[in-house]
Amino acid sequence: MVAALIWSFSTQWFSSSHTSLIIIPLLRWLLPHASVATIDGIHLAIRKTAHVGEYFIFSLLLFRAVRGPERGWRFQWAMAALAIAALYACTDEFHQIFVPGRGASVVDVLIDAAGSSLAQVVIWWLMVKLGNQTSADVAPQSQ
Repeated sequence: MVAALIWSFSTQWFSSSHTSLIIIPLLRWLLPHASVATIDGIHLAIRKTAHVGEYFIFSLLLFRAVRGPERGWRFQWAMAALAIAALYACTDEFHQIFVPGRGASVVDVLIDAAGSSLAQVVIWWLMVKLGNQTSADVAPQSQ
């Protein structure tokens, strides 16, 4: 479901030229004295923050799927979720090559991977904080 939502965000309807039709007027209303460069910069920051947010959520759900019925946090589960999210980010950017008004960006893949990585760090931190995990469990488990 989240993967399909991310895929839909890669369509022409969520291109910068389309989101600017909504976001730019709103920013001009909120910040009437801001320069065009400032408004454009905020618009770009909003768009890149959306990448982080969507891949953060995607990575949380991937972790849960990889973990299955098990409890806790394992390095292998986190790395599997991160790898799947990064691979999906690559395919998503490849998809954008074929979408009018869009293009592929390695920077966007890195931003997506950062959002996914952040989710895995948050999961680990919450597990340690809630007492469900010891900090020693960060190292990869040998099997």
